[in-house]
Amino acid sequence: MKNIVLIFCSLFFIQTFAQDHYSGISTSTRVGIINVGMNPSELSNLNSKFEVQLLSASLNVSNNKVGFKDIVNGNNLENLIFKGDGAVNFNVDAEFYGLGAAIKLLDWGFAVTSKGHVKATIVDVDPNLGKAFTNSLLNSFGGSSIISNTNNQRINTTAWGEIGFSVAHKIYENEKSKLSGGLTLKLLFPGSYANIGAGNFQGKITTNALGNSELTDANANLNIAYTGSLANSFNNTSDYTQSLFGSLNGMAADIGFDYQLKGSGKSYQLKVGAALKNMGSMTFKSNDNYSKDYKLQIQGTQSLNLNQFQNANGVKDIENILLNSGYVTLVDDKKDFKVKLPTVLNLYADLKVIPKLNVTLFLQQKMNNNNKNSQITSQNIFSVTPRVSLGFFEAYMPIAFNEISGTTGGLGFRLSGFFLGSNSIITALTSNSKQADIYMGYRFGFL
Repeated sequence: MKNIVLIFCSLFFIQTFAQDHYSGISTSTRVGIINVGMNPSELSNLNSKFEVQLLSASLNVSNNKVGFKDIVNGNNLENLIFKGDGAVNFNVDAEFYGLGAAIKLLDWGFAVTSKGHVKATIVDVDPNLGKAFTNSLLNSFGGSSIISNTNNQRINTTAWGEIGFSVAHKIYENEKSKLSGGLTLKLLFPGSYANIGAGNFQGKITTNALGNSELTDANANLNIAYTGSLANSFNNTSDYTQSLFGSLNGMAADIGFDYQLKGSGKSYQLKVGAALKNMGSMTFKSNDNYSKDYKLQIQGTQSLNLNQFQNANGVKDIENILLNSGYVTLVDDKKDFKVKLPTVLNLYADLKVIPKLNVTLFLQQKMNNNNKNSQITSQNIFSVTPRVSLGFFEAYMPIAFNEISGTTGGLGFRLSGFFLGSNSIITALTSNSKQADIYMGYRFGFL
């Protein structure tokens, strides 16, 4: 189990370059395909007639326990993650844009895009339970802790790819205003998945004379689900990146609108937008898929030695230990299972304060419950981004308030078609923020 916890930290060093991906550049006054990923209606606002997206990538690590310097140092991470009393939330979220192209034709815009996603999440895990599983002892011999968590504690990893087909139309325009709407339909290619859920967990953990953590008087509703390579190991990061695109088995949609109050020339004085993203689901369907619901019951003098889980490398190892204990009963067994995408509502407003200086307000509101076993997680985020735009050059400073990691401050810039930024570089280096992220990419437009 310690190995499973550490993989969330080691994923930080995937050699490709957050949950607010591309903050700053996604609301750039130089509208491109990245903007379309935030709101499909932006396709009708392309700066060029033709737009080509080459490669871009964004990686975000956020949590409520471990600081940036601790993640980089990598020492005793399992102890630090489960330190204190509050429930643990840890999120690793990577998004990769492949080749994409867009065209603006009369009052219409069209685009084809490709993306890959990798997510690894710890949701609402009781720190005392985490300490017991990773052998970070609760206290000395005879110490005990009562676990009573009505939430569904989860460890989840998901990798999938998507191909998007976007269309946008200028609905209305006059000398002062412009209104556009857009739609993106996504074909989903589920790659790999693993989930361990423990709902309504009640029990007592005691440290015995041998230093072992024993679970007694316990009840919980368990979900154990896995596909392919993630069944046997969480520890090979290549398992996540090599299985981004599986077989076509799902669909989703984004829909959005934006309104512009025109200013002088081709620029606007104010732009406001709204988009509902990732409405859909995908089904994991193969001979290697399993989703099983169990009832855990430990009564009377019965006890479960939690130290057995220390060296578990994957979901199958954990499941086998539980089955061998005799304390779990199978409730439901599925070969194919459906997973819901992280539906979010995006709201934003971009105001030109003075020539060359804009300020953007952005809100991401999650629409789903992260505790559900079939749900890919998302976060609530609010950000304020001042930006200086000089045509070919743009610089911006996103200041964000993140549901998990708190307040972050970052920097980013665009030089022609190249962009590089971070939502948290300032706070990560100056105040040991609990978030670290980076993104970069290149696109170009012509005509």
